[in-house]
Amino acid sequence: MTTEQLPLSGVRVLDLSTLLPGPVATLFLAEAGADVVKLERPGRGDEMRSYEPRFGEASANYAILNRHKRAFAVDLKDPAQRDRALELAAEADVVVEQFRPGVADRLGLGYEAVSSANSRVVYCSINGYGSAGPYATRAGHDLNYLAESGLLGVVVDRRGSPTLPVSVLADIAAGAYPAVVNILLALRQVEATGRGAHVEVAMTSNLQVLGYGYFATHQVDGNWPVPGGELLTGGSPRYQIYPTADGRHIACAALEDKFWRRLTEIVGLDEELLDDAGQEQRVIAALAEIFSARHSDFWRDLLSSEDVCTSVVATWEESVAAGLVQVDGPDRVSLPGAADRSFATLPSPLAPALRRAPAIVSYPELADLPDGSPWA
Repeated sequence: MTTEQLPLSGVRVLDLSTLLPGPVATLFLAEAGADVVKLERPGRGDEMRSYEPRFGEASANYAILNRHKRAFAVDLKDPAQRDRALELAAEADVVVEQFRPGVADRLGLGYEAVSSANSRVVYCSINGYGSAGPYATRAGHDLNYLAESGLLGVVVDRRGSPTLPVSVLADIAAGAYPAVVNILLALRQVEATGRGAHVEVAMTSNLQVLGYGYFATHQVDGNWPVPGGELLTGGSPRYQIYPTADGRHIACAALEDKFWRRLTEIVGLDEELLDDAGQEQRVIAALAEIFSARHSDFWRDLLSSEDVCTSVVATWEESVAAGLVQVDGPDRVSLPGAADRSFATLPSPLAPALRRAPAIVSYPELADLPDGSPWA
């Protein structure tokens, strides 16, 4: 498939965002063929450029999130440069911004200003708490959104304390992905009606999707989740993390009876504990004792041939060696060829995920905005 045949070929995206949610969203669009122009502050550019480890003059994180884009330095507080940015927005199909609510308007780059110059524009605002209410202008990061949404407290350690999440869930699952989905829906609306749209993505509110089961339960019986006490948060022996003798861990997800019965049979759990209802903590303790008696290699060999939804928690190296996660080495820095892409069955907007995690590729150097349009 050539670049011209990609689904978003010809779509122009003006990216005013920084750090993670917006840049991930525009990366997805770029991978699908959109032409993304990213505006960054003069000098330092996007804060992500300063992160470690380094890849050339910028950070590896910035490089992998901003490949396929072009970056230009613009001081949006300078009226003349702001006007240039507004001219670009007037030429764009999509504008993505990630300022706190009200900031883009004060800069003269809010939806009203842009849509008055470009009625077909899809304008996407990504923020933490929405554009109204007492939280609207509050600063925050991923951990704050998880904390404020109630999700952070549903899984706790032995002391009853919440644990750090495995990744930036709000930024990606409640920010970048909803932004991409709604941008694509809005582009379809433009095709059908000729009218653009203002899409607002409030990450804390969008986290409700991840807590669907807790809200469903509350609507039925009025109860909220008990920290560490629900089926998927530590209250069941069937969905639990167990330590092994060598300091590794077992991830048990034997929820269904057929998996649970086979697991308890092969590990030698007492029959009186097979029915775990009402004695969950006793069963958890018994399984913890069984798994902690042997090394992870023993459990890996035993469990790998069984259909029990239970496995050893892998290291990154083990996952790569098993072929479950595929990465390119640091010596491969060229962009993946368009011929390697296929959108026949696309499980993710991130096209290279069809084959492997992409190599760190050449990233956009921060250049002065040309006199003419970069899209000319």
